Amino acid sequence: MTNVASTMRPIERQTRSHLMSLFQHQGIHPRHDLGQNFLIDLNLLDYIVDQAQVGPQDVVLEIGSGTGGLTAFLAQSAGEVVSVEIDPRVQEFARAATSQYSNVTLLRTDALRNKNHLSEMVLATIAEKLASRPGRTLKLVANLPYCIATPVISNLVATDLPWSLMIVTIQWELAQRMRAAPGSDDYSALSVWLQSQCDLKVLKKLGPKVFWPRPQVDSAIVRVAPDPLLRESIGDRQFFHEFVRRLFSQRRKSLRSVVVGMYRKQMDKSAVDAALNPLRLPDGARAEQLDIPTLVRLSQAMQPLVKGFDAVSEEESDE
Repeated sequence: MTNVASTMRPIERQTRSHLMSLFQHQGIHPRHDLGQNFLIDLNLLDYIVDQAQVGPQDVVLEIGSGTGGLTAFLAQSAGEVVSVEIDPRVQEFARAATSQYSNVTLLRTDALRNKNHLSEMVLATIAEKLASRPGRTLKLVANLPYCIATPVISNLVATDLPWSLMIVTIQWELAQRMRAAPGSDDYSALSVWLQSQCDLKVLKKLGPKVFWPRPQVDSAIVRVAPDPLLRESIGDRQFFHEFVRRLFSQRRKSLRSVVVGMYRKQMDKSAVDAALNPLRLPDGARAEQLDIPTLVRLSQAMQPLVKGFDAVSEEESDE
């Protein structure tokens, strides 16, 4: 591949005044419903790419191209950049900002097929770029639109893609939920799902003034790295993901009553008690109080019972 950096022009400084001029010239405005708050601090863009340690072996996924400010920074170092934008108006700005880079693929689509799955177009493009050269890995580096940050992060973790790192700018409140501890108000299915198989670190807290337009809340740059040993120890990750989501939908109810309700078609109360007893949980224990290793063990105890019942039911229906 041609050395992109050797032929590049200086990156256009996407300051507040520059972006305002771009939008005014086109007679358009940033869309609040799409979470269009553009990072205008050039030092922070440089910091994000540095933290991601982007190199020629990396396929970098960016969700929310915006005006292409971060995209251009990524293209200088990455092997390939796959940048996704749903708004055709701002994608034209990104296209202009990255026109000199042959390693940038701009996709105009919703990053999500639905709340539980990434877009098939996005997945297919990533797979193509990963397969184009041996040893490539995937990194998510993005100023994520607040409205889709949770499903993007959660669904990428759920895939079997060889992702090695996420450096994402997200709402501060979401960063708190991601790293929340058992018993706290922010502890949720997302906390459990991510911490059960990833290392999480908040790198920086950002105030509204580093964005245009300014959001009403603080933000954070967060590092998410996979932990292969934790991931492998879960076993059936798909079952665990669904199990935790259902369990935390009634997080403040008695764990036993929630599990009985979840699997009333698959097992009776005595079977649930038999699965729970070895865990030696206190009476009245609730999902929001349990640490992650306990929730993993509980999922592992339930999985063969539920899957076994489902298999028998399928055989009986085929007869």
